[in-house]
Amino acid sequence: MERWWTRLQASGWEDIALAWGLRVAGALLLFLIGLRIAKWIAGLAERGLTRAHVEPTATHFLRKVAYVILLVVLVLASLQVIGVPMTSMVAVLGAAGLAIGLALKDSLSNIASGVMLVTLKPFRAGNVVTINGVTGTVEDVSIFQTKLRGADNQLIVLPNSLITADSIINLTPDTRRRVEVVVGIGYADDIDTARAVILGIMQEDPRVLAEPAPAVVVYSLGDNSVNLGATCHVANADWWGVKCMLTEQIKKRFDAGGISIPFPQRDVHMYHHLPPGTQAVPNDALAGAPQLRRD
Repeated sequence: MERWWTRLQASGWEDIALAWGLRVAGALLLFLIGLRIAKWIAGLAERGLTRAHVEPTATHFLRKVAYVILLVVLVLASLQVIGVPMTSMVAVLGAAGLAIGLALKDSLSNIASGVMLVTLKPFRAGNVVTINGVTGTVEDVSIFQTKLRGADNQLIVLPNSLITADSIINLTPDTRRRVEVVVGIGYADDIDTARAVILGIMQEDPRVLAEPAPAVVVYSLGDNSVNLGATCHVANADWWGVKCMLTEQIKKRFDAGGISIPFPQRDVHMYHHLPPGTQAVPNDALAGAPQLRRD
């Protein structure tokens, strides 16, 4: 034991431990200070983009990208302070990057798709969109995924690669949105009367915009009804309420005015194949239902 302690003292372990301790402490200090500086720079970039009137979704996305890049640079600088050679580190990072890239190709695809979404701007935060059969309000576009808020307040998270691979339907690209209600009337009902009733409903509601003017046109002549299309424009926030109001009031006003809303009907003809030597005779008790009689 004494020999081992003598050899350890002779090797100068105190100096080595002190040197490595100072390096590690310096690296940690650099990392902590650099972390605060990276957050400050990312926030400064976000404020600059906001002053430049850059779209909020793009501003938020670019701030995250800048912060990640600064964080990577900070980690490399901290490792260099400890004494890790940069040439060896670059080689290791290159090999690790290739392996990680192959393993996380879907995640890298999400990053590329996120850049495309921010650059092309098919939608913005606050827009109502339909993507892959899912409808919701855009809340946030991050590096890997996009968050939507559904009508029932559920959180919908979609990978960015799925969004760019599918069709994107932006339901609120402007400040207004069109309401459309299709209703059928009977062939015996007057089209002009029904049109006047529907136009009156839309003109009475202050939420309906005067321009473009509301309209009621004949969409088609169906199998059981004449289909009318009622259209008007409202603010984005009023779309659902006006659509429900218009549907309800049309039913009530048509009932009060004697205008019918026909439902699908079908005439069915029954044919009976009678055995030889029999004929169908009416039966008064069965209200004229056919009855078989054998001669």
